[in-house]
Amino acid sequence: MDRRRYLQVLGVGGALSIAGCADSDSADTDATVRGKTLTLATATTAHDSGLLDELNPEVERLFGAGVDAVVRGTGASLQVARDGDCDVVLVHARPLEDEFLRAGHGINRRSVMVNDFLVVGPPDDPAGIAGEAPLAAFEAIADAGAPFVSRGDRSGTHVRERRLWAEAGIDPRGKWYAETGQGMGKTLLVAANTGAYTLTDRGTFLNVADERLRAHVDYGIEDPPSLLRNEYAVIPVNPARHRTNYSLAMAYVGYLTGPGRSGIESFRIDGKRAFRPLGPGETPSFEQYVPRDWRRE
Repeated sequence: MDRRRYLQVLGVGGALSIAGCADSDSADTDATVRGKTLTLATATTAHDSGLLDELNPEVERLFGAGVDAVVRGTGASLQVARDGDCDVVLVHARPLEDEFLRAGHGINRRSVMVNDFLVVGPPDDPAGIAGEAPLAAFEAIADAGAPFVSRGDRSGTHVRERRLWAEAGIDPRGKWYAETGQGMGKTLLVAANTGAYTLTDRGTFLNVADERLRAHVDYGIEDPPSLLRNEYAVIPVNPARHRTNYSLAMAYVGYLTGPGRSGIESFRIDGKRAFRPLGPGETPSFEQYVPRDWRRE
């Protein structure tokens, strides 16, 4: 059995099989793309929000291809790529992405979209964090010893949470702090069931709405402070390192940063915006997109 398929059988991620549409209008698609299946390692937040269920079917129409999603946190998704078990990743932790790129495991990183992080918790807000700045909110939670659940899984959300604690000068530990080791959706359910606070992305919070949780620190998706800004990027696995379908991976990159932007823009959860598409940067750093052993001629 193919190792990638073995990962799917084990239940590592959710398969979004969309191949085999006879009515595709992409009859002239390159043979390296049409009829193939892309293995995408994706952050749980992009999946749990429901966005990929909206975007991936369009790949079939455009390319006559399919997408199998291995759904994990960002850190684990990048490890899947390092092991050669996917063609492309969709992730949201820039420090981990840069490490991945500098080591030569991925190339052609492209920013795709952005939303924001929220600090959510019980409606009665026992720590009194409503309306506070991010660091002040974390300080108040720690001072009150209010229950807080962390993903604890080296996901993009977990990486940002640890940065917030560090910048607040707090080493969270004790009975009030717990780690779930689970994805964002499940962590939100744990927070709701235990009356705890947690850090979450906007998309998953909207999709896993629970009256037992309320967003107490919410600066809005349009212009959040840098500590709450949540940027997603797509990175093809380096075909010089692993046997991948690079053509299809780059087609997926092209879709997300091209026609897919309209789908990201229009995506709503109960009428509420969950992501903003990002356009090309004005001053891109070319070197961030290539393996570390690349040399100019």
